[in-house]
Amino acid sequence: MSAQRAIGLIRCKRDGGQLDASQLRAVAQGIGSGAWSEGQIAAFAMAVAWRGMSTPECRQFTLALRDSGQCLRWDHLPGPTLDKHSTGGVGDGVSLLLAPLLAACGGYVPMISGRGLGHTGGTLDKLESLAGYDVHPSTVRLRQVVEEVGCAIVGQGDELVPADRRLYAVRDVTATVDVADLMVASILSKKLAGGARVLVLDIKTGNGAQLPGMAAARALAGRMLAVAEGSGLDLRVVYSDMDQLLGREAGNALELRAVLDLLCGRGDNPRLLSLTLELAAALLCTGGLADDRNDAERRLRRALDTGEAAERFARMVVALGGPADLLQRADVHLARAPIQREVRSPGSGYVVAVDVRALG
Repeated sequence: MSAQRAIGLIRCKRDGGQLDASQLRAVAQGIGSGAWSEGQIAAFAMAVAWRGMSTPECRQFTLALRDSGQCLRWDHLPGPTLDKHSTGGVGDGVSLLLAPLLAACGGYVPMISGRGLGHTGGTLDKLESLAGYDVHPSTVRLRQVVEEVGCAIVGQGDELVPADRRLYAVRDVTATVDVADLMVASILSKKLAGGARVLVLDIKTGNGAQLPGMAAARALAGRMLAVAEGSGLDLRVVYSDMDQLLGREAGNALELRAVLDLLCGRGDNPRLLSLTLELAAALLCTGGLADDRNDAERRLRRALDTGEAAERFARMVVALGGPADLLQRADVHLARAPIQREVRSPGSGYVVAVDVRALG
């Protein structure tokens, strides 16, 4: 793409114009191919932040991002392809716990995840606490892991949604993380490219969320549902509280350790477990793997209690290059901080509020 055409597309959006499907494909191709500079990507992101996108524009941009790389299909699998996305929280290890739980209950989870945005931690960053874990496998390896293990939590890699990967990185440093249209396009393009058929969207609200207010959260949900319509993706929305830490930890290795403790039956993390079970139950019911919420929760609890979910997680880690003895030697593989400091209260009392964003 010529520099002049890129400038023209940016100017059109900056001035409040609407881009058609072919123009949005050109934007996605320019970003994904490397033809657009980071400055041009930033300018486009800020233009969208300022002017917004219509629903048809957002849908076409989502599809253009999806089509900037390969799209996976899982029609040959005996169970449904299920997935989850969160708008970002602090202490949020839900994906790490949910994927093996769903796999243990008969689902298949090709989870295309991202890194931290702004003050929130990223699932890929947590998994990279494990030496050797390949967060960017080839699509051949990704297919093999999903087929054999039932779940794979990975990043986009070079072959899946390359345009979104570059845009995602620029948003993180240009104050456009919380732009609703870019959030929608980013989330749905990854999920559609990954081949999920059922998706539950966990929208966080509260002082630690990307979208603190409920009105903004509901607006995002409405936009997501409108853009996903007709795409072949069955979308469900859940709202969750981020006015307090989701788990008891904040930090990549710490959060992964907490998930392992829950999987192995030695953790006490009621908020993290409760939200995970709620999201997983919704996916099992929508995907046809459970009759109702009670049936879904029984299946999920059994997967935890029997160790089947823990086994799925361990197999996924090994299949993607991580340590084979993670469950037995988590303390060895998850390094502890070299500096630890205990902070004591100067007097008795109760915690009445937490600034979760500052903590993140």
